[in-house]
Amino acid sequence: MKVVIFAGPTLSAEEGRRELDAVYLPPAAQGDLYRAALGKPVAIGLIDGYFERVPSVSHKEVLWAMKQGVHVFGAASMGALRAAELSAFGMEGVGDIYEAFASGALEDDDEVAVVHAEAEQGYRPLSEAMVNIRATLQAAERAGVLGPEVRRTLEGLAKGLFHADRSWPGLLKKGREAGLDAAGLEACRRFVTESRVDQKRLDGLNLLRTLRARLEAGLPPKQTRYAFAHTDSWEHIRQKAEALLPPRSEG
Repeated sequence: MKVVIFAGPTLSAEEGRRELDAVYLPPAAQGDLYRAALGKPVAIGLIDGYFERVPSVSHKEVLWAMKQGVHVFGAASMGALRAAELSAFGMEGVGDIYEAFASGALEDDDEVAVVHAEAEQGYRPLSEAMVNIRATLQAAERAGVLGPEVRRTLEGLAKGLFHADRSWPGLLKKGREAGLDAAGLEACRRFVTESRVDQKRLDGLNLLRTLRARLEAGLPPKQTRYAFAHTDSWEHIRQKAEALLPPRSEG
């Protein structure tokens, strides 16, 4: 059964294939999920997707795909956002980040946004996601490396940074400028070096393992109850997506 996964920078295709045999595609832009659904896979896993300079995966693409009987799962990054927004319609979210958005504990898109390198460099992250910073600081507090007040201060400083500027060296520098204890910041630096929590990666792997288990148990075509409205906006998205399909061979 064919499965399509959109991933990178959260997970590389090589790492993903160790968990689930699937077609691995780059981060999804608007129209990509629609084109993938045209191939009638049994499921699509949305992990990574573009945010700013490239139009994002639209909600209508997900709804259309599920209406065609395709299961759509989301986690970690753009997938967690869309799953939280569309869970009532049947998109399935996986992982701690999805749960945080679904519960309202997190609301801002910038929590999962990162800048990354191009395909030639494997979409390598060039900034740190706020959700990873939160998870790592909370782990440091549980380990006794940070007190709750320092942890909250560092979280606040990180949240105040533009998402593309978030990095551990930059955050610890902000901490020093804010007058936080130098020894405590050095202990935090060592903890990050040795025990940094990559929550996005953990959730992405969780999605692949969840999907593998569901496939092994048997995954019939997706059933939906909503009516899909063919709006002008949807037709515009669909037509643009189809314009990028390869030409059909004759004969």
